[in-house]
Amino acid sequence: MELEILYRDEYLIAVNKPAGMLVHRSWLDSHETVFVMQTLRDQIGQHVFPLHRLDRPTSGVLLFGLSSEIAAEMMPMFAGRDMHKTYHAVVRGWIKEAAVLDYPLKVELDKIADKNASEEKEAQPAVTAYEPLATVETDIAVGRYSTSRYCLVEMKPETGRKHQLRRHMHHLSHHIIGDVNHGDGRHNRMFREHYDCHRLMLHASRLQFAHPITGEPIDIRADIDETWQRVISAFNWSSDLLVRD
Repeated sequence: MELEILYRDEYLIAVNKPAGMLVHRSWLDSHETVFVMQTLRDQIGQHVFPLHRLDRPTSGVLLFGLSSEIAAEMMPMFAGRDMHKTYHAVVRGWIKEAAVLDYPLKVELDKIADKNASEEKEAQPAVTAYEPLATVETDIAVGRYSTSRYCLVEMKPETGRKHQLRRHMHHLSHHIIGDVNHGDGRHNRMFREHYDCHRLMLHASRLQFAHPITGEPIDIRADIDETWQRVISAFNWSSDLLVRD
């Protein structure tokens, strides 16, 4: 496959990562043979260096350095608050108003990879700003209710904890559709059956930062895939909601 290149200069390259694709090889998914990092390397004919990550089921803007030197220079930018990330998600229920959730999260350990790590570590600060953009109520019964409600939400994480957005939405009881670990299986199943939606409805729409060499403002955006388009069309939502300035 060929990845969609969103931005490229002599220092950096960004792609629109497809949902379901691993960023790089991992022993936790040893059967996988296709990865963003190797695919992009083969596509452009040079090595790339990942500057951050997106979970396998998440789509959207993924940035790489084109040298180890630029990667080393940019890593502190991702560790701090110099990278401004915008995500969109479809969640269960209606979110009434914009707010900022300041809810610390304990380190989420993998049962195998982190078997020797302590489960008793203190929770780390985690902050997410979120805003509802559109709502819908369907006549499809889920659980004990005769209808079901969903919301298109924009999220801007101010910290970068593992699965932060999924866990924060779970905390608010507005689970992201398609989340098999922190979501609601009844709503996930309904989306599979009625909307042919077999993915996590979380998309990294936008990445903004100052270029580490030139200082120029960089604004990278990623379009949504066919599944997203099918869902927002079914709900009569405008795709323009995802590209606001």
